[in-house]
This record gives sequence, structure tokens and C-alpha cells, in this order.
Amino acid sequence: MTKRVLIVDDSRLARMAVIKGLGQLRPGWTYVEAANPDEAVASMRASAADVAVIDFNMPVRDGLALAGELRELHPDLPIALLSANAQEEILNRTAQLGATFLTKPLNTAAFGAFLDTATQQ
Repeated sequence: MTKRVLIVDDSRLARMAVIKGLGQLRPGWTYVEAANPDEAVASMRASAADVAVIDFNMPVRDGLALAGELRELHPDLPIALLSANAQEEILNRTAQLGATFLTKPLNTAAFGAFLDTATQQ
């Protein structure tokens, strides 16, 4: 089953790492990129993705704020929050939103487990 993944990160290099992992794990899936939260929301309004992978640290508003917005638009959307900053507060806020925390650099096994869960929803 083909899925569409929204990849949101202000770093083109970080988006490329997620795209590479996605290609290895789910070669048939498609993706759309967004460089900031505004682009991500516009993309989801235009054509909703099935899964979202969001960077935590972005200018203007962070990935948790974006995850909350996406959750309002699409309550059942599987969301992964990516960050090298694994502080307890961020982990707790991620869990409260019903999202999955993944560390940077992206771990392929953890990313695969998230994608497995996303396809079961």
C-alpha cells in the first residue's frame, strides 16, 4: 500500500536523510517536502499526507507547535518528531500529542518501526 509522507525540516540536508531512509525502507512510498511549518500546513490543506516527519528545531515555531496544528487538521495522522534534543520535557510533550519521538541523526531501525506502526493505523 503506497503512502504519502510529509517531511518538514528547515535543513535540506536533514530532509535528504529522511528521504534516503524512506527510500530504503519503503521504496514505493511518495513524499512531499516542506522547509517550514507554513509550507507544511499549506501542503496538508492542499493534499493531505498519510504520515508526517517533523523536525523539532525550526525558525518561527517549533515542530511541536506544528504537530499540534496538524493534529487539529488530521486527528489520526501518524507524526514523528525528529530532534537531537531528547530532553524529558520535549519527550513528554511529544507523547501528549500522540506523536513518536525519533532522534537525529535518524536511526533507520527506529524510523522503520515508526513506519510499521503508521501503516497499521
